[in-house]
Amino acid sequence: MNQKPSQIRVVVVDDSTFMRELIATVLEADPEIAVVGKAPDPYVARDMIKDLNPDVVTLDIEMPRMDGLTFLRKIMSLRPTPVVMISTLTQAGADATLQALEIGAVDFVAKPTAAIGAAMADLSAELHAKVKAAAHSRVRPYRDVPVPAPVRREHPRKATERIVLIGASTGGVEALKTVLMRLPEDCPPILITQHMPERFTAAFARRLDRECPMKVSEARHSEPIEAGHVYIAPGSHHLELVRSVGRFACALSDGPPVSGHRPSVDVLFRSGARAAGAKAIGVILTGMGRDGAAGLSELRRASGATIGQDEATSLIYGMPRVAFELGAVERQYALADIADAILAAAERDHPQAKIA
Repeated sequence: MNQKPSQIRVVVVDDSTFMRELIATVLEADPEIAVVGKAPDPYVARDMIKDLNPDVVTLDIEMPRMDGLTFLRKIMSLRPTPVVMISTLTQAGADATLQALEIGAVDFVAKPTAAIGAAMADLSAELHAKVKAAAHSRVRPYRDVPVPAPVRREHPRKATERIVLIGASTGGVEALKTVLMRLPEDCPPILITQHMPERFTAAFARRLDRECPMKVSEARHSEPIEAGHVYIAPGSHHLELVRSVGRFACALSDGPPVSGHRPSVDVLFRSGARAAGAKAIGVILTGMGRDGAAGLSELRRASGATIGQDEATSLIYGMPRVAFELGAVERQYALADIADAILAAAERDHPQAKIA
């Protein structure tokens, strides 16, 4: 194979010969990507990764001899490498994928289950984008440590009517958990849009609900929002903040994608600008692309507080970068400091100055 020095080097790991060849064919249709190895199991993959030093690995979760999660832990512990998981769209697949993202996988792509020919265009675009993003991500070594207990905080010094709106994409699974684990049980209500398919958002909400101090659930249409509760946008619907009968509530819609996504972060932030204005706190976290930047700009113009994750702690500094360069972010913070920034903004007496 004639490989160009600038190409992203990928090793494909899958026990299915058909899927290995399909993924390799899809990837190599992009001139910026070169598949340098195809492994039928983690044992072969281990030697390939050592010998070929790829930029990215695509890894099937379900494999014989050693499952994908066990192998991922070994990769991220011994030779941290950007990994894109190939996942099944089942409940078990969703749970395993969330574990993989917590271990350190950069992202995942859903494995086609039927009508593969019809799904090829979508699979190609998604796989190309995610492998390229993974190649430029900031992976960190995996450390097998217990899940930390939530940070216990005193009640806010002042009563607040603030509402927190958070948008995230690639890297958001761990980033969101980090933020929520540092907030108090009686935090302001939080609405979250995380780019993720439908079955995965339900599993994600259940996982956060088990581990975080506040109540976490998928948002329901017309559901009133309350302090101490986090509402996750279902993977099939946009989530908006609305004011209904004198109180704030969630609204879901299955309209077309916005900024390339449904759910869209732009939709969430724009709804906060309309419904809450200066009472809203917008937070944009790690992710590729530009979804959320325009909506956060509208939120800041409506006098809402706006917070961005900084480059050093973002797995993918895409969405936060675009928002910052657009002037939508009042201030950037390291991930570990974002919860404190949210609480500080919630206790302010006066709205932020509008931007031009």
